[in-house]
Amino acid sequence: MAIDISDAIRQIHQERGISEELILRTIENTLLAAYKRKYGNVDNAIVRFSDDKKVSIYAQKKIVDGEIDGVDEATEIDINEAMELNPNGEIGDELLIEVDPKNFDRISVQSAKQTARQSIREIQKDSLYSEFKDKVGEIIIGYYQREKNGTIYVDLGKMEGILPKKNQSPRETYHVNDRIKALITEVNKTPTGLQVVLSRTHTDFVRAIFELEVPEVYDKTVEIHKIVREAGYRTKLAVYSNREDVDPVGACVGLKGVRIQAIIKELEGEKIDILKYDPNPHNFIKNALSPAEVRDVIILDETKHLALVVVADTQLSLAIGKQGLNVRLANRLCDWSIDVKTDAQFEAMDIAAESRRAVSQLFGDDEEYEEEISRISELPGVDPAVAEALLNAGIDFIEDYLAVSQEELIAVQGINAKQLETLQKLIEENVEIVEEEQGEYAEREAEEEGPDQEAEAAPEPETEEYECPECGAKITIDMTVCPNCGIGLSFEYEDEG
Repeated sequence: MAIDISDAIRQIHQERGISEELILRTIENTLLAAYKRKYGNVDNAIVRFSDDKKVSIYAQKKIVDGEIDGVDEATEIDINEAMELNPNGEIGDELLIEVDPKNFDRISVQSAKQTARQSIREIQKDSLYSEFKDKVGEIIIGYYQREKNGTIYVDLGKMEGILPKKNQSPRETYHVNDRIKALITEVNKTPTGLQVVLSRTHTDFVRAIFELEVPEVYDKTVEIHKIVREAGYRTKLAVYSNREDVDPVGACVGLKGVRIQAIIKELEGEKIDILKYDPNPHNFIKNALSPAEVRDVIILDETKHLALVVVADTQLSLAIGKQGLNVRLANRLCDWSIDVKTDAQFEAMDIAAESRRAVSQLFGDDEEYEEEISRISELPGVDPAVAEALLNAGIDFIEDYLAVSQEELIAVQGINAKQLETLQKLIEENVEIVEEEQGEYAEREAEEEGPDQEAEAAPEPETEEYECPECGAKITIDMTVCPNCGIGLSFEYEDEG
């Protein structure tokens, strides 16, 4: 007896969202379960569906000679009975005999119904799981249903989602039937059913909102490098453009700020800083501290990602932000540890030699920096213990160190030969040493300084000149005879007193 099940299939398909193929498979399993319950645990039942969605169940039985071998009614049929159904039947052949479902007892029917319900629930769970699993990371819209222990239950149409307290923005409050837009973060199978976890605090929620509101972000003309967020308070995102003629920040802000205002409204007034990503850490750190104006960025340790930022006094509070929020988000955005100082604080700091090198390189002043290294303690990479030991021995400047003999250096307490060798290499790498041969230096010293010293030691006295009283020729006080006329000369001094 064929049963028309087309209406039932249509109803289940519409209400449960299950495909017809899965419904037919469920009906088949239900009828087979009822058959086994009625006739024992046998596998000779066959279920067939017609094109117009009518279902029939058949028992496949073997023709036997009942008078000789006996008959198992569940799996066999006597030859005489088989001949009435099929005159051409012979012993050993198999016949399909239609079974009337009305012959199933009440217990068999109840067992079949239970099997059907369980199968439909499992199919529905698997179907919804596959559907929502593919939507993880996407935005979905639902409606507030109820709240329990801080968790909001959201009606998603086909099923119910949950919005845990930790995934709710502190700015937001909801009431029954309020529209909620959230991000699907997890889809889990639980003993009680399917669980869809939603979030409005995840950074990907902001990313998805930008993809909805900014076409350039959706089509990858503008890409988001990274997003950091303190939900309900502030969000920072770094963007860059794959086309030179597109301003990434301007595209996200929109004409007269229309796009960004729509996003801020969706986030219930949360502040959003959009800045341009730059692979250069100096520029990126400067941009990340927006809206503060940064004067200088100094890389203290590139390996450890340590940086110092100098701002004007009026910009300090803006750069740090309320409770340090702005600089904290900038740290996470750039993946650098940023210390913010004013000009006065920066001047008062004792920056290490390596830091000053970074400052000089920042301004392209490497040559001047090389000339500024004069003390041993200023050498980059110098062992502080070695510098302190030499300082205690009265050797502070590199010039003093080079003037001391190797024997005297080894005699300094707290220093060994290996440390001196390392120090010598640092000096050679960082300080330009001008060496001259001793002979050339002595010769040049004699040429440059000798004549002057002789002039100072024996200055020539000025000689007074007189005229000979006889011929008028010039004579001096040390002459006794006039060189011109030969007259004898004598000089007398008068006492002025």
